[in-house]
Amino acid sequence: MVDRITYSYEEALEKSIEYFGGNELPAKVFLDKYALRNKELQLLESTPDEMFHRVATELERIEKKKFKTPMTYDEIMSYIKGFERIIPQGSPLSGIGNPYQFVTISNCYVVESPVDSYAGIMKTDEEIVQISKRRGGVGTDISHLRPSGTSTTNAARTSTGIIPFAERFSNTIREVGQSGRRGALMLTLSIHHPEVLDFAKCKRDLTKVTGANISIRLSNEFLQAVKDGTEYEMRWPVDSKEPEISKMVDAREVWMEIVENAHATAEPGLLFWDNIINESPADCYADFGYRTTSTNPCGELPLCPYDSCRLLLLNLYSYVKNPFTNKSYFDFDAFYADAQIAQRFMDDLIDIEIEMIDKIINKIKTDPELETVKSRELELWHKMKKACSNGRRTGTGITALGDTIAALGYKYGSNKSIDVTEEIYKTLKLGVYRSSVDMAKELGPFEVWDYELEKKNAFLKRIKEEDSQLYADMKKYGRRNIACLTTAPAGTVSIESQTTSGIEPVYMLTMIRRKKVNPNDEGVRVDYRDQSGDCWQEFEVFHPKLKVWKEITGKTDIKESPWYGCCAEDINWQNRVKLQSAAQKHVDHSISSCITSDSLIETDSGLFYFDELTDLESIGENHFRDNDKEVNVLNHKMEIVKLDEYYNNGKKQVLSLRLLNGLEIRCTSNEKFIVLNDKNGTEEWKKISEIKEGDRIKIKNIDH
Repeated sequence: MVDRITYSYEEALEKSIEYFGGNELPAKVFLDKYALRNKELQLLESTPDEMFHRVATELERIEKKKFKTPMTYDEIMSYIKGFERIIPQGSPLSGIGNPYQFVTISNCYVVESPVDSYAGIMKTDEEIVQISKRRGGVGTDISHLRPSGTSTTNAARTSTGIIPFAERFSNTIREVGQSGRRGALMLTLSIHHPEVLDFAKCKRDLTKVTGANISIRLSNEFLQAVKDGTEYEMRWPVDSKEPEISKMVDAREVWMEIVENAHATAEPGLLFWDNIINESPADCYADFGYRTTSTNPCGELPLCPYDSCRLLLLNLYSYVKNPFTNKSYFDFDAFYADAQIAQRFMDDLIDIEIEMIDKIINKIKTDPELETVKSRELELWHKMKKACSNGRRTGTGITALGDTIAALGYKYGSNKSIDVTEEIYKTLKLGVYRSSVDMAKELGPFEVWDYELEKKNAFLKRIKEEDSQLYADMKKYGRRNIACLTTAPAGTVSIESQTTSGIEPVYMLTMIRRKKVNPNDEGVRVDYRDQSGDCWQEFEVFHPKLKVWKEITGKTDIKESPWYGCCAEDINWQNRVKLQSAAQKHVDHSISSCITSDSLIETDSGLFYFDELTDLESIGENHFRDNDKEVNVLNHKMEIVKLDEYYNNGKKQVLSLRLLNGLEIRCTSNEKFIVLNDKNGTEEWKKISEIKEGDRIKIKNIDH
């Protein structure tokens, strides 16, 4: 191996900070997560340009092997350099062209659900380790495990249920280091499992299941029962027509318990499972092993056992012309063309991944372990290779939607923003599928493609309505990839591109941002240690595009900026859901996003939807009438009591507000209520932290 120039951390950091225009956060993220190191952990890259050279060199090599007219190194670099247009995400950026580690370039995996036995549970536990040590995130479904108290024929006589094994998998993932971060795990469970409520509330104990995300698979059967106010069946086995255990329970009571736990801890996530299966092109090939069983840790990739996905995205902000001016527009033609190139790169990454798996397999074969030990690991990676090769699944997505909407002059969550979001996602879908079909025409479709199996798929039928020629070509030639699209969190690469992340709005225009660090790594500063023992470094962050807006417009008051009033904490949750729904219909996997504004308010009378407490429609009208039967005007004494409530494996500050009518409201300091301005009689929204004793706030009359 040729000797390469090495850099000290301080030298590389100085160069990287200069590359990012003086911004330390993306500079440190690059060095800690993506910059290549040799076996002695010496830095071999000091700026992203060196990383992009490494990636482009490998993509060019693959292009020459497979296409009649391959893309050149310079052409590839023009797309990926500078985080401006097409951006491979974490695992590809760190793994492509890396000769020093035996790692995967797939971001996400799902492993087979554990069989209901200790041997099955231990097999899943081992597979979680084997994938995590190669840098992959893992998901698995634990619905097959029998509930607590069920009889067994072993020494225990009865089962301990799912929670101890969820803890086991969680502890395992926390033990596996991934160079500055820990492994990532998703555990899912069917809503029909008899222990689903124990699962839903397990995160209430901050010492339990700290290494895994949890989500519940909701069925249409359950959702209809919630809607109708009827009972539904808890059963085990959950998919059996003649289950060993069966009991009917009130669906709404189960729903409210799940909601209360999600409100308190931000988990469990909810997976609308029948919709996932019905919309999935990959599930048309369930008989070939592509039946979806769980999702990756962030939830945006429902996958079948042993399948994987690499992530790559397009930076939407780069397609806004004349940003932050009255002449701004989105260049849909350029975006459509680049979406096709992005999908081509994605297919190249599959070929690189297959090579990486072969290297892992050969490495295992030469390891000194006994053959009986190595055989399990070899079997795992052979299954991974088969699923990857036969389906050629990809995860092409976007980032910077929040900045793109702002640069076009819209408010995130407005009707115009929803319309442009749908058009962007539709264009992405059609460009990506056009590319996949064109590659199939030249190279052949994915191994198990069969038009007859997928002709009734709801997602693909929408393409037929939107681009009949594309659909006709897909019917004739197939497509290169079994499924193509997603929207991942894009957290760290969006720090690198200095844009908003994924589909999200800007979180805050100014904030303190924390980056998880390994305290043993070189150059690390630990500013905060959480209750789980994880270490974090803090950075004061100003939203990067805010500076661009100031330079273009000459304005300095951030209240005049297009982000103001529509940051994550400001947006009405219904509008946020509408925007994501507009995008989701054009995505064949799913979308990862976080709705941070509270849709539910906790009171001493239980949880209420926000619009059950206050009149969202009346702002600007004077409806404050002391004797109004619909609306109470409450002259209250302010009692702001700081409570510690659990939230997302951490803590959030909750304020308690007691009103004259005896109602106590508990919510975060950012929650807003309508307050009467006594000086001029107008109404205005105020955060609960801004309300003072004697203010009159508008609350609907509720029984409590």
